[in-house]
Amino acid sequence: EGGWRMLRGDEVGALLAAHLVERGATGVFAESIVSSSLLGRIAEKAGLGYEETLTGFKWIARVDGLRYGYEEALGYCVDPEGVRDKDGITAALLVAELASVLKEQGRTLLDLLDDLALAHGLHATDQLSVRVEDLSVIADAMARLREQPPTALAGLAVTSAEDLSQGTDRLPPTDGLRYQLEGARVIVRPSGTEPKLKCYLEVVVPVADATGLPAARARGGELLAGIKRDLATAAGI
Repeated sequence: EGGWRMLRGDEVGALLAAHLVERGATGVFAESIVSSSLLGRIAEKAGLGYEETLTGFKWIARVDGLRYGYEEALGYCVDPEGVRDKDGITAALLVAELASVLKEQGRTLLDLLDDLALAHGLHATDQLSVRVEDLSVIADAMARLREQPPTALAGLAVTSAEDLSQGTDRLPPTDGLRYQLEGARVIVRPSGTEPKLKCYLEVVVPVADATGLPAARARGGELLAGIKRDLATAAGI
């Protein structure tokens, strides 16, 4: 369209993963549970291991056999043998390399994102973040969601509701809630660094072919807006 736009953290995460796969990466791809499920689909298709962790690179860096890890808040570990932590310098170099490779093909990063949407479905993510003056507002919202979990958001049925404070077979206990919906996922947790309630939203819209991409993006945006609205009501925020 002749312009430019800022890439979301999850989009950069998917682009780097796709580039590493193209370069013949082996090992395990890992991400925090609040990041896009697209990474898991990329890893599965490439025959690579995949792990989810709690938020923070102190968890991602501990994954055995780690080859690549990221989280949506713009943290990327692309060379764990050199720097087993998020590192913007190596990540920026890899993005530049990918952009150069694509340019030689007459393509852009956005073209590769389209390819990923066609291969795995359009993964659209967003966040509902509520800053408070009184921390009891966050505690009340979490209690309300635990006592009366939503049965649907944006017209999508909630198929499972997990209280992560109990831990899972793969995750240690943490103060958070995870909802799986028909074609979407929501995670709600208090921020660990700020007086905020943070809600991480993802919808996955199937795409049959390239002509369907604009409609899929529009549908993804509608669903994310609807989930934000209904979740805020359910949490009383």
